[in-house]
Amino acid sequence: MQRFSLVLLLAGLAVAGLAAPAAQARPGQTLTFEAPRDLVSADATQRERALAELDSLGVRALRVIVYWNVVAPAPDSAQRPAGDATDPAYYAWGAYDAVLAAAQARGWPVLLTLSGPVPKWATQARRDNVTRPSPALFTQFATAAGRRYGAQVGTWSIWNEPNLPDFLRPQFAKGGQAVSPPLYRKLFQAGRAGLAAAGQGDDAVLLGETAPRGRTGRLAPLAFLRGTLCLNDAYRRRSGCGRLDADGYAHHAYTIARAGPSFVPADRDDVTIGALSRLTRALDRAARAGALPRGLPIHLTEFGIQSTPDRLFGVPLARQAEFLAASERVARDNRRVVSFSQYLLRDDPPTGRGRYGGFETGLRFADGRAKPSLAAFRLPLAVRDRGERVSIWGMVRPARAAVDAELQISDTGRAFRRLRTVRTDAEGAFTVSAADRAGRRWRLRWRDPAGRTFTGPPIRAYE
Repeated sequence: MQRFSLVLLLAGLAVAGLAAPAAQARPGQTLTFEAPRDLVSADATQRERALAELDSLGVRALRVIVYWNVVAPAPDSAQRPAGDATDPAYYAWGAYDAVLAAAQARGWPVLLTLSGPVPKWATQARRDNVTRPSPALFTQFATAAGRRYGAQVGTWSIWNEPNLPDFLRPQFAKGGQAVSPPLYRKLFQAGRAGLAAAGQGDDAVLLGETAPRGRTGRLAPLAFLRGTLCLNDAYRRRSGCGRLDADGYAHHAYTIARAGPSFVPADRDDVTIGALSRLTRALDRAARAGALPRGLPIHLTEFGIQSTPDRLFGVPLARQAEFLAASERVARDNRRVVSFSQYLLRDDPPTGRGRYGGFETGLRFADGRAKPSLAAFRLPLAVRDRGERVSIWGMVRPARAAVDAELQISDTGRAFRRLRTVRTDAEGAFTVSAADRAGRRWRLRWRDPAGRTFTGPPIRAYE
């Protein structure tokens, strides 16, 4: 495991030693944004304000989760209400309509995740909202969703974090055998069938949406993947299970915030942002076993760095900005990763008496005040130690064409000054290398076509 630190290089290296731009990372990677408090749970005025801010930050795609029990009639009843559950009119879609319409008006693609919790009447025992959901009823729900939003959505995902008991139970049988994977396999197939019945059979459907780590009561993502695909630990397929027709694999590659993006879990079935190669290898082994299509793309559909005010799990605000950019750089350097997502614009509210039990991964505090990561999201900058030099990756995220930006440095006790002008590619990204010295900070400054100047926060180099 590595952790962030200041890069201590030879003090005599000249500032002028900036190299020509290095090879760019994988082109065409999509960044999606998920902000349920600001888009789904907000009123119309708040929603438009949030959308305008996301647009100014360079966001061009959204992830939205439709929870079955939120839109279903009588979700806490054991008796299913009468009516045609494949008819969109059977459900109360609420603010989802407004969010999808707003994205369509802006030309933003939406990844729509259909997920539990589910209505009580859609479970086997009808006692709670997560235990053994009915695949047949989920097919009907997916059909209704496909009919409702098929013209606005081209990529779907089935179930949010099915390897967690919060969304799917049971995870294990009494003897310790994992039972959530076969449950999920049936739900995935049911959801795909429902979308096909709605006329969306050509849309992309993603498998997984797995949480990054296994603990007591939850299954590690790669163990969950093997179980879903009917593979043993050696990736040999059991009889009776055919290939799953998936168009991509979705994963939530959260890391332990204080350990940073280079953290590698000890359990080899866990997959954090610092262990993405585990997922790539697992998908390739599954494909060779005939359980999945070959070369399946990876979608990192939920990610964030927990920050203060959560002092138990969060990192300082400056470190959050550094870790976010470094994590995105890891994703962009992996050629299998086709999308990367930021989770939350605003933090979840405190649970009371200053306690933080939710996500403090936002770019703003719960009360709306900006964190340094807000400016860093618009102008992400990751400076990586490469021995006697540093490799610098950055973006002007709002840019829709190649632009010029100013790369600045500050040495210990001195003000920031211009190092050089960098030219981005058509997606707003650049990669250069440079000399360094102990204690140096880096930041990016950009003037937009309207004449407004934006400056990212100071960034330290990392190992």
